[in-house]
Amino acid sequence: MQKMFVMLVNFFLNSETSTRLKYFAKIENVEGLTHFDEILQEADGVILSRGNLGIDLPPEKVFLFQKTAVFKCNMAGKPAVVTRVVDSMTENLRPTRAEATDVANAILDGSDAILLGAETLRGLYPVETISTVGRICAEAEKVFNYDLYYKRAVKYAGDEMSHLESITSTAVRAAVKVKASVILCFTSTGRAARFIAKYKPITPVISVVIPRLKTNQLRWTFTGAFEARQSLIVRGIFPMLADARHQAESTNATNESVLKVALDHGKASGLIKPHDRVVVCQKLGEAYVVKILELED
Repeated sequence: MQKMFVMLVNFFLNSETSTRLKYFAKIENVEGLTHFDEILQEADGVILSRGNLGIDLPPEKVFLFQKTAVFKCNMAGKPAVVTRVVDSMTENLRPTRAEATDVANAILDGSDAILLGAETLRGLYPVETISTVGRICAEAEKVFNYDLYYKRAVKYAGDEMSHLESITSTAVRAAVKVKASVILCFTSTGRAARFIAKYKPITPVISVVIPRLKTNQLRWTFTGAFEARQSLIVRGIFPMLADARHQAESTNATNESVLKVALDHGKASGLIKPHDRVVVCQKLGEAYVVKILELED
């Protein structure tokens, strides 16, 4: 049975779909802790299974591993997901004060997402649980020290930044300096938007995913839907999928058309208001460009 399972996994990993998937490593024992750096290098994100870790590790060590792991994920620009936060809400309408503080601290540490388990799987108050955790996260984000985090992330990256990371970190800095309401990032893979989100700007990031036309010589398909959905796990990113007619290799007129659609989307969602400043990060030809727009009425 195990051999059959391994064969199925290998078949799936070698399939065409697997190249578009994101793989998250679930860390739940001492072995995962010992090899965390190697795992993080290969994985697209990490899930910290604190319930299982609490069994394998002394209780007084779990918090230290959580903070260290989240920090390393942040500096690598990979999502960190924390589990087991409001267990008491499986049977109660309100979390304990300790649990509420735990949720807030996970956000203040830099976690990208909270993963609920029994609270929504078999809990009595699944909707109230999600609503409560959401409100706690929103409050914690209001007091998150974005400036300190940005400086720490830039310092950690050092002088060996890639060209793309250098441009995207500059976009974040520009957004802070001009007090922009949003950062608009045009991308076909979602990579540029994830680099911007790595620096956790205080402004929301609207990731405009431009579809690409691909063929396997039998049929033509557009990519983009996968990449837009996958961005939802990254803290601070609001993805939108551009019209399939607006491909990555487009004319200047088409770029302006997509920009207008993205701005209209931001206005409709309440992220952009008249006279706001917007930072735009996009690739034109072979060059990455960061520009600042000041909107009219």
